[in-house]
Formats: sequence, structure tokens, C-alpha cells
Amino acid sequence: MNPSTLITGGAGFIGSHLCDRLIKEGEDVLCVDNFYTGTKDNIRHLLDNKRFELIRHDVWLPLYVEVDRIFNLACPASPIHYQRDPVSTVKTSVLGAVNMLGLAKRRRARILQASTSEVYGDPQEHPQQEGYWGHVNPIGPRACYDEGKRCAETLFFDYHRQFGVDIRVVRIFNTYGPRMHPRDGRVVSNFIVQALFNEPITLYGSGNQSRSFCYVDDLVEGLVRMMKQDAETGPFNMGNPVEFTIRELAEMVLRLTDSKSQIEYRPLPQDDPVRRQPDISKAREVLDWEPKVAIEDGLKETIQYFKKILKDA
Repeated sequence: MNPSTLITGGAGFIGSHLCDRLIKEGEDVLCVDNFYTGTKDNIRHLLDNKRFELIRHDVWLPLYVEVDRIFNLACPASPIHYQRDPVSTVKTSVLGAVNMLGLAKRRRARILQASTSEVYGDPQEHPQQEGYWGHVNPIGPRACYDEGKRCAETLFFDYHRQFGVDIRVVRIFNTYGPRMHPRDGRVVSNFIVQALFNEPITLYGSGNQSRSFCYVDDLVEGLVRMMKQDAETGPFNMGNPVEFTIRELAEMVLRLTDSKSQIEYRPLPQDDPVRRQPDISKAREVLDWEPKVAIEDGLKETIQYFKKILKDA
């Protein structure tokens, strides 16, 4: 019998790629999304597939379905989206975790939490290891997401300790690729869209702040491996350990798009992390996983995607 897998946030950027991967492997997939940031366009090609089912639903409301595994990806992940309705963001992270953990407990299903590098805040440790507790402002404008995800991790490990729920926790670092929202405010999508329209490239701060960018196919491979392995609950960092400054990324996008855009500097937003780089030693050791797609190759694919959707818009 084919495994039945629930993916919350399944019509989103990462979730839709995960749906594709599991359908390709012969699994039955139940996609749950409220379409706050996800879109049917991301999963339209799956709607007629007999192994795919779609439910429109908010995860902070209970859901009673029969599944064997759960990937909990539901939550807006870009500052523009999660700060638009911060109360809903907290509800999605915290109540969503409670409801999905309750479902996993009832079904005795394995459940994976898509956590985030934002649990480290503006880190004082570099690169970040899973044992680092973070440096987070609990009342700042990013706290709805940062602290929501931190609380969700707490719930996952408490359900594991108290009820024996079979959990997996992954901390996702900056991910990019096709199906990113063109106006989500993240640097990769921002820079590509601005470059394609020959608009000024908005670079916040000095441009010396760093990020590590992981292509979405690499991340999905890591999520699948994490769900399948029986050795550890996590948390595991999952991202690309190759560090780039934001200015280097902007210059690469300008070169790959052959854009006439100029770089325009703006003030750094409050609580925006200065450095972000994952230590993925645990994922390498336990999952035999590390990113394979070079940033330039991934950017080329992402640029082609944005060219298509902006042309069709």
C-alpha cells in the first residue's frame, strides 16, 4: 500500500516542490493550504493526478484526516508576508503545530517540522550549530515568525517526550528557486525581478551582511531523507554552507540577467541578521546530505522561471 502523506503549506514555494517529489515516488499526497502565500498555479499540474488531493484549510483549525506521515510546512516565510498579519503568523506556527502534532499522535504518524534558521535570530555564533540557543528579540517586528517557530520546536519536543510522538525537526536556511513569490521581499526574488525590469537593485545596509543560499531541489532531497531516517529526531540545519555577501549576490544577478539596473542602498531593517551560515555537519553525517547545485546554476533556473511568469502576467 502506498504511503499517505499530508503536506501543510503544500501549495507554497517549497511545499509544491515536495508534492512533486513524493508524487513522482508513487506516494499519495494530501496537500493542505489556505493560499495566503501559496497559489494553485504551483500545484495546478497535479490537480488531475489520482494520487494528489487538495484541501483549502487553515492549520490553526483542527484537521481530521487519515495519513501516515506529515510534513508541516505551513507558515508565511518572508518578512513582508509574515509581518502583514503577525497574529495569524503566530497562530499558524503555534496552533498549527498543536493541531498537526495532535493528528500525528492520534494516527501514530511520523511528523516533520519545517523550522527555520530564524530561531537563531541575529546570531552571535558563526557558523550556526544546532546546539546554539540563538539571539532573538522576543518583542520585535520579526518575533511573530522567529518566536512562533521557536515555540513550535518546543511543542514538537514536548509531544515527543510526553506522548512519544515520532518527530523530525529541520531548520531551513535561505532557500531559493522556481515558484518563489515574485513580491515576497526576499533578496533573491527581489534582485531578479528588479534586474529583469531594469529597476534599481535595493540593497539594505552596507551589502556586507551574509547569507547562504540553498537551491530548492537540494532542500527537498534533504527533507525526504530526514523523514525516512530512523536514527535521530533532529533538529538538523539544512542549507548551503557556502556564504555570500548580499552585494555579491546582487552583482551575480546583474551579470546573469544582463541588466542595466544600478544598486541603490537603503537602511537595514530592524533585527535583520548580519550573518547567516549553517553548520551542516549533522546532516552530512546522519543523512549523507549536502547541497549539490551551485548558486550560479540555481540562479539561472530561477531567472528563467521569473522571465516566464512576468511575461505571462
